Amino acid sequence: MAISVIIKTLNEEKRIAATIESALAALRGMGGEVIVADSGSSDATVEIAAQYPVVIAQITPPALPSCGIGPQLGFQHSRHDHVCLIDGDMLLDAGFLGEAVRFLADNPGIAGVTGHVEEMHVANLEFARRVNRNAPENRTGSIDRMNGGGVYRRSAIEDVGYLSDRNLHGYEEFDLGIRLRSAGWGLHRLDRRFVQHFGHTVNSYRLLVRRWKSKYLYGIGELLRASLGKPYFLRLLRELPELRLWGLVHLWWLFCLGLILFLPDKLVALGAVLAMIAGVVALAGIKKRSLGMGLYTVVAWFFHAAALPVGMLRSRRQPGEPIESRILGNPA
Repeated sequence: MAISVIIKTLNEEKRIAATIESALAALRGMGGEVIVADSGSSDATVEIAAQYPVVIAQITPPALPSCGIGPQLGFQHSRHDHVCLIDGDMLLDAGFLGEAVRFLADNPGIAGVTGHVEEMHVANLEFARRVNRNAPENRTGSIDRMNGGGVYRRSAIEDVGYLSDRNLHGYEEFDLGIRLRSAGWGLHRLDRRFVQHFGHTVNSYRLLVRRWKSKYLYGIGELLRASLGKPYFLRLLRELPELRLWGLVHLWWLFCLGLILFLPDKLVALGAVLAMIAGVVALAGIKKRSLGMGLYTVVAWFFHAAALPVGMLRSRRQPGEPIESRILGNPA
């Protein structure tokens, strides 16, 4: 059965050629199409992609880049009964598409199937943490979201209205997952590799700053606002423990502020605050078995907690409305 492979891109000139070639190779013998869904690259991504038999769809004003806009843009221009979603810095594993489609055919209640994402750059603390953690969404079998992409059934996406919320700068996979599960669909991870991922190689702290500037960290606040009033809102609160963590960080900040404001001796108050921060870093370091990882963890908490209310206050457009775009290439 034919598949639409959607490749999300934003300034991926270093990897896009290899990504497209892996997608075309994976489709060989199956039929389908490759759609490069570009969020306004300013490098040579589009020029390189245009050398291949692919459709290139690029956003145009007033559309703005976000994690949620790329998948929906690709879905908007796709044609086939199954859609495979990958990033522009991934290599699609040979043979995965056929196995995924067979699994969906045998399991009509499953909306999407994925596999393991092999992180190729683990020197960065963020990606090392992704490899080591045993979160439910990374396990084999039934999962709550398909982080990193996978193969979706078009009829399931149409059942919940749209593939991804164009407003979200993060958590778009969880948003799709909870909408599908709320509608009675399931998601599944096969015990095999789906893609190789060549992620960021910059310093982890610089990556945090970059994600703040790109609004990626606002995603959880945007997700929370988008879910207000929805039938799955309470389920979302239960399934995202980080929301409770960021709430505790906010309470911690208020407590520290209270010490500084109300203790007569400001030096003692400041010393108490610094001692608490050092203690939390040490405890996180013990848990992570690395003082560097402990410090990074606490800094990341601060960034994410600060971004939560900002994301909630951002303006929104209707998530499923057509995305302003233009077609820059067509398959040969």
